Amino acid sequence: MAKARLVFLESSEEELIHQQSLRCLAEIGILVKSEGVLRILEQYGAYVDSTTMIAKIPEAIVEKALASAPKKITLCARDPNHDLEIPVDGIPFSATNGLSPFVLDLETGETRKSTRADLASFTRLADALEPVDYQWTALTATDVPARTHGAHEIWVTLQNTSKHVQGVTVESALDARKQIELAALIAGGEKELKKRPLISIISCPIAPLTFEKGAIEAQAEFAKAGIPILSMSMSLTGQSSPVTLAGTIVNSNAENLASLVITQAASAGAPHIYTTESTPVDMKTATINYSAPELPLISAASGQMARRYELPCMVGNLGTSNSVPGLPSSFSEIAVGCLSTFAGNDLVAGMGSIDVAMACSMEQLVIDANFWEDFRVFMRRFTINRESCALEIMKEVGHGHSFIAHPHTVENFRKELHFWDKEKLGMQATLSTEMVPAARETARKLLREHEVAALDSDLIAQGDEILKFYEKESTSHGGGGRA
Repeated sequence: MAKARLVFLESSEEELIHQQSLRCLAEIGILVKSEGVLRILEQYGAYVDSTTMIAKIPEAIVEKALASAPKKITLCARDPNHDLEIPVDGIPFSATNGLSPFVLDLETGETRKSTRADLASFTRLADALEPVDYQWTALTATDVPARTHGAHEIWVTLQNTSKHVQGVTVESALDARKQIELAALIAGGEKELKKRPLISIISCPIAPLTFEKGAIEAQAEFAKAGIPILSMSMSLTGQSSPVTLAGTIVNSNAENLASLVITQAASAGAPHIYTTESTPVDMKTATINYSAPELPLISAASGQMARRYELPCMVGNLGTSNSVPGLPSSFSEIAVGCLSTFAGNDLVAGMGSIDVAMACSMEQLVIDANFWEDFRVFMRRFTINRESCALEIMKEVGHGHSFIAHPHTVENFRKELHFWDKEKLGMQATLSTEMVPAARETARKLLREHEVAALDSDLIAQGDEILKFYEKESTSHGGGGRA
């Protein structure tokens, strides 16, 4: 099957990223702030320094973990019709944004702290939108005790959607067990939950190469319960990873491999998803830059590495950095998010996000869903075989004739072609004339000041003669007309 994809690394560069990642894990190692997880790693074959809490992971251990990790995963849902099998061969599955602490009130337009009730409403809206395939726990429940908000969010989200739920917060091993327990209630027990995981969990390393106590102990608990883990590296180019793209890719890849080792050391065969949301920081403000042009390139490289390891992945994202609902404010910013979804993704997320994921908006969720419904058609699969090449049909139609009324066209046009919904396209309007005066003045200035090196006068004369001859030739033959 043919499908559009973005490829960044040459095969030799992909191999270099792999080898440098292995060196990173073996020579630099990872900082694991949990004695219990360090013991698990030591038993698995890592070299552990209990004083520094550094675990060095030899290549053989990485290969062992890769061999035991499942190559296919089903993200199950309360309604089995919404089950998602990954990896996909075509359009990635998309989700809402996750864990924003603020919400744009639908009625008042006020931006305020989000609550359980807001999360319930947002989740129900996402459940109603067909382009939303699964749900992150989109909003932070700020009206509950801080240490319990992750479990609250899993529970509220599970109650308000029939789709798969992906948790974004775990505070500790205890928090993990509570979330497992809540999901097991719906699944029919922990054994049934392990067979049909209704939830999956994002577990973020702290770049560079650090795993916090609560989060990594929770990850081990989820692995034992058969809950899919997404090892989301958030390596920030120039801040928490080297300023070179290659350095960021190596850091992110090493963190993903280390996280995989931890998952498999905790429970061999536990489902694990290669994940990154790595991007440069804004060098002026030191804040995360989701509009950086390098983001889709990092995503593409990460997707290649995940495919190399035969791991399902989430390496691209959607959403806007605007503080108000709408599309990103420039075409180039739109292109960043769009291109990242071509990076070999199985999963993407971020729908409904505004203000660099600090807030969610229901209006934005609707806009994003409509946008994704149209944009995802670029990633659909196309059959390329002898039959679809349609040579026999070309013979039947013959030279210079139309295919429009041929039975082959009538039978296949709806399968092959996508037709825009004009009403939904209205939510994607980017037409503006505000920049025209400035663009006009720039053009005038450049025309006044810019000079192009002139050709030799003899060359110009020769060219002029060729053109004169061509004009005469065309006239004498009555040429120039179109057949």
